[in-house]
Amino acid sequence: MNNGFRVGPWLIQPSLNTISQNGTSTRLEPKVMEVLVCLSRRAGEAIPKEELLQTVWPNTFVSDDVLKRSISELRRVFEDDAHQSRIIETIPKRGYRLVAPVERVNGSAQVTSSPVSVETRMFHRRSAWTFVAVSVGCLLLLAFGFMLSLDGGGLRDRLLGNKENPSIHSIAVLPLQNLSDDPKQEYFAEGVTDALITDLAQISALKVVSRTTVMRYGRPDKPLPQIARELNVDGIVEGTVQRSGDRFRITAQLIYGPADRHLWANSFERDVKNVLALQSTIASEIANEIQVKITPAERSKLANLRPVSPKALDAYVEARFHLDQAGQFEYYNGKQQALKEELRKAVSYLDRAIQEDPNDIPAYVAYFNAVSFAYTPHLAFLPRAKAALAKALEFDESNVDAHLALARLLMQFEYDWAGAEREYKRAIQLNPNSADTHFQYADFLNIVEGGSNSEGDDTGDARRERELAQALDPAHDYYADAGMQRVGRRNLEQEREALEEQAPKDPFALAVLGKDYAIAGRYKESVEMWERSLTLYGWHGFVSVLKRADARGGPKYALEEWMRAGEAYARTHDDWSVVPMAFTYSSLGNRDRAFAWLNKAVEQRNWCIIYLKYDNVWDPLRPDPRFNELLRRVGLPQ
Repeated sequence: MNNGFRVGPWLIQPSLNTISQNGTSTRLEPKVMEVLVCLSRRAGEAIPKEELLQTVWPNTFVSDDVLKRSISELRRVFEDDAHQSRIIETIPKRGYRLVAPVERVNGSAQVTSSPVSVETRMFHRRSAWTFVAVSVGCLLLLAFGFMLSLDGGGLRDRLLGNKENPSIHSIAVLPLQNLSDDPKQEYFAEGVTDALITDLAQISALKVVSRTTVMRYGRPDKPLPQIARELNVDGIVEGTVQRSGDRFRITAQLIYGPADRHLWANSFERDVKNVLALQSTIASEIANEIQVKITPAERSKLANLRPVSPKALDAYVEARFHLDQAGQFEYYNGKQQALKEELRKAVSYLDRAIQEDPNDIPAYVAYFNAVSFAYTPHLAFLPRAKAALAKALEFDESNVDAHLALARLLMQFEYDWAGAEREYKRAIQLNPNSADTHFQYADFLNIVEGGSNSEGDDTGDARRERELAQALDPAHDYYADAGMQRVGRRNLEQEREALEEQAPKDPFALAVLGKDYAIAGRYKESVEMWERSLTLYGWHGFVSVLKRADARGGPKYALEEWMRAGEAYARTHDDWSVVPMAFTYSSLGNRDRAFAWLNKAVEQRNWCIIYLKYDNVWDPLRPDPRFNELLRRVGLPQ
């Protein structure tokens, strides 16, 4: 089919790497076109992923993500919906299938304007010896070109004198490695990485991969070209941070990822008080090296950074350490007191940071983290956290992190939906290249609108925001993140397969799957997942209840007995979460007890309450008048 074929109304010309319809042509990357050609050769058949990878990328190791991105690009060009496919269907656990009709284009009548057709006619008029001579010459040129393409720049530069840097429009900053003796300086290194990502993201002409995605590459054991493919970027920044007292050294280098070609490197040693200015310097040097356009306003923002107090920075590093420690205790049996103590220490160090430097914006923003834990948020601390965010924005109204934290605070803790939307929109306006910001706004829109169909699929503005987040950061699966609250979006077998491969000992992921199985009425699998999750969280008494009740009366009875045990425990303890209680009671159809626990969730400002409209775990409750009353209490439109 390399001579051309049709997929529905589209004309495909593999030799030109184009897809055309109604006179409009779109050019595809060669490998994306090869994927389409492979699918078209066996249209209607499910082709395994492994076969597609071996055919399109022979003798080359690439991850499934590369194939996924190729399929995603084809769906974008075909305006296809992955969930209701008209063109390319995903076959769970197998591969992909081209479902649209395929028609071969006979002859050259429909592609007469293409250079290939003209060359074909010219070759037919040449003599046999001329044909051989030209063919040999072409082969030599192709071989020479192939050698240059393999070289990654060295041979090409030596033979052709080409010293120009490759074009870089997207970049990823890998976590800078901590070389200091103190393990707590990991947080200092993370802070430098975060700030460098933030500074580069200020440059509107440059696409920068989010912190959420790059942190998975903390100590990369993959070749840089593979990381560049997985992250879909041209440039990669990597380096080290070493701190000794009030001095620190940063080494950084810029690599052209696809060819692992070194472009720029530098080493800097400064006083800690100049850390922000140095990060800005590095960002500016990288931007200058790749010759990306920086507006005067962006350059001014990168240049005008104040000194940092070393003592304030140390206090902030300690606060980050204790906040992360608190996160290690969340949901774990017997760890509530330890969690509170870690939060107390974190707040104390944030106070110290502010005392040392009243203009320390990251410390002000970090106060919000102390109230956002899922057990029993520190509501008494909420006014102080809100005031801290207001102070941060007073010092720097363009601080995106402060706007995002304030948006979440207004949404979850004050049910101020209009105020939250203003903050999300402002964050996007300040940094339109932030995938995380677009994703959070898409989540907000779905929370307010509740999805527009029975499957909860994004539509309208929410869908556009999600697609934009995915396009800005293709390596992160924002659609999977969105599926957290809508079981209808996902296949439970696929979800379980992914969990067993990627996070078989993640207690929260196991709990989510247990919830999803209960929603689907698959109580046996739900009990299995909850037993695994509760075991890892240390709730062994509840695990025993589930096992005994399951043996006596079956899995649904086991869930009911677990709920009764949870009720009894909560009457004398304050460290049992409302989340599994409300979820499970709703899935079992016990409306009275579900509403009782939802009322507690409202009082606690628990995160589960903001998903009343979007999460289908609440579907059994929606016909009850108490559900609309609950929506009114939290200010959600009905």
